[in-house]
Amino acid sequence: MTQNTDLSALETALLGEIAVAGDPAAIERVRIAALGRKGRIPELMAQLGSLPAEQRKAFGQAVNGLKTRVGEALDARKGDLERGALSARLATEQADITLPVRLGPLQDGRIHPVSQVFDEVAEIFGDMGFAIAEGPDIETDDLNFTKLNIPPEHPARQEHDTFYMKRSGAEGDNAPIKVLRTHTSPVQIRTMMSQKPPIRVIVPGRVYRMDSDATHTPMFHQIEGLVIDEETHLGHLKWCLEEFCKAFFEVDEVRMRFRASHFPFTEPSMEVDIDAAAIGKPGQWLEILGSGMVHPNVIRNCGLDPARYQGFAFGMGLDRITMLKYGIPDLRDMFSADLRWLRHYGFTALDVPTLAGGLSP
Repeated sequence: MTQNTDLSALETALLGEIAVAGDPAAIERVRIAALGRKGRIPELMAQLGSLPAEQRKAFGQAVNGLKTRVGEALDARKGDLERGALSARLATEQADITLPVRLGPLQDGRIHPVSQVFDEVAEIFGDMGFAIAEGPDIETDDLNFTKLNIPPEHPARQEHDTFYMKRSGAEGDNAPIKVLRTHTSPVQIRTMMSQKPPIRVIVPGRVYRMDSDATHTPMFHQIEGLVIDEETHLGHLKWCLEEFCKAFFEVDEVRMRFRASHFPFTEPSMEVDIDAAAIGKPGQWLEILGSGMVHPNVIRNCGLDPARYQGFAFGMGLDRITMLKYGIPDLRDMFSADLRWLRHYGFTALDVPTLAGGLSP
């Protein structure tokens, strides 16, 4: 028997086994037996070295042709079996079109109200030309307090109000004192120290204070704004805050009250109240933020000349304005990880209000 006869007989046998394979598992067994590492066709290729030189080329071509035809037959049979299985399923399975549509992950998930409010606030101030600045949650005492003109005896610097970080043995007693930032104002300092005016940024982020009740948590979210240039004055600040309140609470007009206050980092300083009519509860005033002109000492501490540069700053609690706008009674529930709460107050991706009105796509 010649080699060609042997190959022809092998091909006939393999094609026959493929033709009678009744399921994908049987096809896989034939494939391994024919083309696997120790299969019949690889064994034939291993014989090339023992053949005379004049026979190797023809025999190698014949074996490669056999390998190609067997592979194509395997693929064709596997495709026939898969199509047959699908046809059988379609013939026996039925879809009840009266059943409600299952919610996909896009609709079943929820956007946290604080995340939604952050996006709203960023969009409003973005339209006014503000950029977003960010910084670390762990800050030095110098950036968190000293450069902001907060004196050593100020209550905010006491351990009953601020989370101080313990120095490690490797750092030593001369290492800078570090705290969990009590506000996002250190990012304002970092910005003024690293950028030249004009500066116009908003600073969102997590902040930490030792406080916990229905309207306070040890960790909460804050957003601050900073404008520094040569001409900005208090009138610009009042206009900016008024336009923000109208856009955020989605009203055409809003009554605002600016009350004199004191913050170490601004002079003059103002507490800002709005008429609760903006949230459908007329007859009372709601405090929403603190603001003022940046104190000259703060500008000087950042390496700028207060005789040349001035500006304003403001800060508000993102969680607080979220509670006001969306009627959330207890701040602590926002961080309870209760899916029932999130399904009630959260936004679906297809049901997020936009500043232009209506729903976002």
